[in-house]
Amino acid sequence: MEVTHFFEMNSAKKPIGIFDSGIGGLTVFKEIRKILPGENLIYFGDTARVPYGNKSKETIIRYSKEITRFLVGSKVKMIVVACNTASSMALRTLRKEFELPVFGVIGPGAMSAYKKSNGGPVAVIGTAATIQSRAYSLAINNLNKTGEHIEIIEQACPLLVPLVEEGWVYSDVTAEVVRRYLKPVIEKKPSCLILGCTHYPIIKKLIVKEIGKTAVIIDSGKEVALELKRFLTKNNMLNKSGVKAAEHFFVSDAPEKFKILGENFLGKKIRNVKVIRDFFMIL
Repeated sequence: MEVTHFFEMNSAKKPIGIFDSGIGGLTVFKEIRKILPGENLIYFGDTARVPYGNKSKETIIRYSKEITRFLVGSKVKMIVVACNTASSMALRTLRKEFELPVFGVIGPGAMSAYKKSNGGPVAVIGTAATIQSRAYSLAINNLNKTGEHIEIIEQACPLLVPLVEEGWVYSDVTAEVVRRYLKPVIEKKPSCLILGCTHYPIIKKLIVKEIGKTAVIIDSGKEVALELKRFLTKNNMLNKSGVKAAEHFFVSDAPEKFKILGENFLGKKIRNVKVIRDFFMIL
């Protein structure tokens, strides 16, 4: 993705807008902060309507458009859809209807898996909506120019997002759910495992414990952060002001719960979480 006219009229100091269905996108936020320490960031978690994975494509597109309008109104210079479900269902619509650059997490994750798989089976775990969309399978096959068959193992894990959102990250219940979901995946001996939901890096230790060192773990959050850096550098849009980068957090509900879980994950204080309700059709 290249930019010509858009960035010439806008400041590099403007923030990057990031959104997710809840707290899961903080895994992407964390990687972007690590790789792009000078960038101002705005995060929106749609905590009133989480999870997205069991909703229709039409509903997910509507939610994504509403949040994107809010972020555009906040004067961001680009959007990161830090949600695999929204990336698989709404990314094309967002890119068509909004002028600023919009990045998803599926393309970078698929590219990394394709490069690291060496032709071996690639496993994808994600929400029901992401798996049903076959977004990763299609993306990997589009990258495959050799004509050789690449086996894609897709496993829906619908219970994991609610468990993470409840803060049950290290519970025996979550460990058992991970074990059951990964059992059929492990039996097929994948070379790579894509964490096809931004909530899953939060429970990465449980996943690694089950799958061991036999498969390379692909974190799409890290991959999209690297793509953003390449894009901003190429288009001369890195924030080089030297001023300490700002961070703003917005949610559609339950700010205190978001703050507690978010701080536990990010390992630092979240100073302020603002609730935005009137802007969205919650029902």
